Amino acid sequence: MSEDKPHQNLAIIGHVDHGKSTLVGRLLYETGSVPEHVIEQHKEEAEEKGKGGFEFAYVMDNLAEERERGVTIDIAHQEFDTDDYYFTIVDCPGHRDFVKNMITGASQADNAVLVVAADDGVAPQTQEHVFLARTLGIDELIVGVNKMDIVDYEESKFNEVVAEVEELLKQVQFGTEDASFIPISAFEGDNIAEESDNTDWYDGEILLEALNGLEEPEPPTNADLRLPIQDVYTISGIGTVPVGRIETGTLNTGDNVSFQPSDVGGEVKTIEMHHEEVPKAEPGDNVGFNVRGIGKDDIRRGDVCGPADDPPSVAETFQAQIVVMQHPSVITDGYTPVFHAHTAQVACTIESIDKKMDPSSGEVAEENPDFIQSGDAAVVTVRPQKPLSIEPSSEIPELGSFAIRDMGQTIAAGKVLSVNEP
Repeated sequence: MSEDKPHQNLAIIGHVDHGKSTLVGRLLYETGSVPEHVIEQHKEEAEEKGKGGFEFAYVMDNLAEERERGVTIDIAHQEFDTDDYYFTIVDCPGHRDFVKNMITGASQADNAVLVVAADDGVAPQTQEHVFLARTLGIDELIVGVNKMDIVDYEESKFNEVVAEVEELLKQVQFGTEDASFIPISAFEGDNIAEESDNTDWYDGEILLEALNGLEEPEPPTNADLRLPIQDVYTISGIGTVPVGRIETGTLNTGDNVSFQPSDVGGEVKTIEMHHEEVPKAEPGDNVGFNVRGIGKDDIRRGDVCGPADDPPSVAETFQAQIVVMQHPSVITDGYTPVFHAHTAQVACTIESIDKKMDPSSGEVAEENPDFIQSGDAAVVTVRPQKPLSIEPSSEIPELGSFAIRDMGQTIAAGKVLSVNEP
């Protein structure tokens, strides 16, 4: 896995039975990301059973079995290299995981592949996933029209599905020029790593070419520093050492920083990364650092470190757009679940439901509705029960999304539209 290539987080989205896992398996297989010994082992098994050539199917069955046993496939299995990028797959077997993965910063997807089965077309989950991808800031889609082998590689079938998906994209204000459509068979391997003879009517890019052609995500180095704190340690000889991952901007020794909402600050004395002192650190770096005059009890997990002259926002209230995935009954004004934003977990009250959106069109469906329920999208005003540092998603997306949890499950996901500071 070459670290020197730029990195992309890729979400594989779409309806559960449309072949997402098969596609993930195929991508890993074609890019040599399934370890050779694993393939060898499957090859032998296949040959013993008189099914030579089925190594790929075996890789897939194995992944599927691991899934069913609830084993998370070890992350090495979820990364692959193309000529231009190395990708981490934010793959989401289930709808719930997808949403949770999409919003827990670490796997904020840069781009997405939408899988739609040629024999089935747009399904309810296809619609929800596209709407979520849109809500959570993905603006370019590669659409894999999968299972072409099942419809005998007919061009007319492909065109039907393309028209159906284009209609759906229009509804959620996705520019159709921001989507490319590729006829594929994840199982047979058509148009994934090489052009297929079965679709001689298609002359566009194959999937790996399209992935190579994605725009490179800009590392948010020029933005203001935002460093959510994960833990605070006391280390003898150094003192208090907050630890966290830089989301945006850079951290330099000598910088004057401010921690919010604890509202304390000071000068950065030392920065440590991988047990070495460094003069500066950038987005994606996990760092421990020491700030002059800050004691262990001054700051806590969930604080955000930023520049002293332009400190992180603290919300008295904020307005957000949310998508409700699952709730046993209905959500009304006054509901107070726990909001998970970056490293903070704070109980927040939904003070008002300002408008209900139509998830298929993004238009306002109802002003000030009495309640919202599973499947609804809405704009709400939220009041944190204790100070919370959070940013508008349009300004600092890395600190502008959150998950809402209650009763041990993710109820909703959302992004911050605006912050009202005290």
